[in-house]
Formats: sequence, C-alpha cells, structure tokens
Amino acid sequence: MTIKRLLLSVAAPIALLGVSGCATNFHANVSRFQRLPAPQGQTFRIEPLNARDRGGLEFATYANEAAAHLTQIGYREAAPGGAADMIVQLGYGVDRGQQKVTTTPGFNCGFGGGWGGGWGGGFGGWGGWGGGWGGRGWGYGWGDPYSPFGCPDVESYTIYSSSLAMTITQSDGKRLFEGRARAHSTTDDLTQLVPNLIDAMFTGFPGNSGQDIRITIPPRQKPKAS
Repeated sequence: MTIKRLLLSVAAPIALLGVSGCATNFHANVSRFQRLPAPQGQTFRIEPLNARDRGGLEFATYANEAAAHLTQIGYREAAPGGAADMIVQLGYGVDRGQQKVTTTPGFNCGFGGGWGGGWGGGFGGWGGWGGGWGGRGWGYGWGDPYSPFGCPDVESYTIYSSSLAMTITQSDGKRLFEGRARAHSTTDDLTQLVPNLIDAMFTGFPGNSGQDIRITIPPRQKPKAS
C-alpha cells in the first residue's frame, strides 16, 4: 500500500464527521415536529431550556444566532421585558466523547531487516535475523518493506456527540414546534458546534413535520481582520 493510500484510509472515517480540525462541511441529522402558523410578524422571545444558562453571555450569543434566523423568516423579536406571541426555548450540549480506533496495514515491524541476506548470501545484504538461505538466494521476511506480513498501523481519535433542542410555544401554552439537531464531530468546542447546529435547524425551516433528515452546512467564512 502506498503512503498516500494509507493516509487516505485513516482519514476517511474522520472526513465523514461534522467538524474536524480543518474547514469541512458540517453534517447533522435534524428532526422537526411543527404546526407553526405562517409568519406574519408575530413576536418572539428566546429563553434557555436549562435554567443554568439564564443570563449567560454564551447563551446570549447563541440566542442572537437563532433570533437572526427567525427575523429573516418573518418573525419579530419582542422588546426586552415586553410581551411575546411565542416563546422560543433553546438547549444545547456535547458529551465527553468516545475513543475510536482504526487499524490499517503497515509497512514493516521495524526489526531492522528481513530474514537472511540479499545477493551475496551469508550475513550480508539487508541484514536482520541470520544469514540467507545459502548461495545467492533472495528472501523476504519481517522488516522487508515488500513483505505481505507488515505490522498494522493503529490510529485513535475521539468522537463527540452534540445536540441542539428547540421548542416554540404560543403565549397561551400551545406547543407549535419541537426540533432537535444532532451531530458527531472530532471537536467538543461548543462555539463551533452550536452555531452550526442552529444553521442546520433552520435549513428548510420549519420543515415537514415528523421527518428526520440529513443536512449539510458549508464551512462558515471567518471574519476578515480589520
């Protein structure tokens, strides 16, 4: 196996994940249940699903992301402290991760050579364990880069599962929307994950009720330095 093919075989499982160390597409599964009325300027207020997030600066950042999507659709954010037609609740999180191991064929075991010598016999040639088969015979074995008995290469990495939950409730308590976005990634950085999960939630929003679909989000453009 060539070095290029070996690296590709190791990278393939990671390339399928939502977020990795480089700028790649973000993949999420999104399920939505909804009976939202058509947007006609109804007002909304965003609150945390988890009480510990109330008043937090991090939550406020993600709430602004969701508010921008809702405003673009045709809803209006209620004035601070004012009444709202709809209450939007957001919750998010990421687990501690699970270690994954991939094994691919290696080149050699690093024993310093093959069985026996090369041309010239005796203890010469490629060195290693003992001499050749006698005479000018050429043999391969452990340590020979052309041997089919190379040691496997083992790579390990951690996979994290993240999710975003969003509900929308009418002011009279009637539930209008329930949605969840889920993703697997090689990072547990919520500052990367949550904005992407929000983008996935609002792709094709509000969606067909009762469907679970796969959504791909292109990499976000980093702001240019001033």
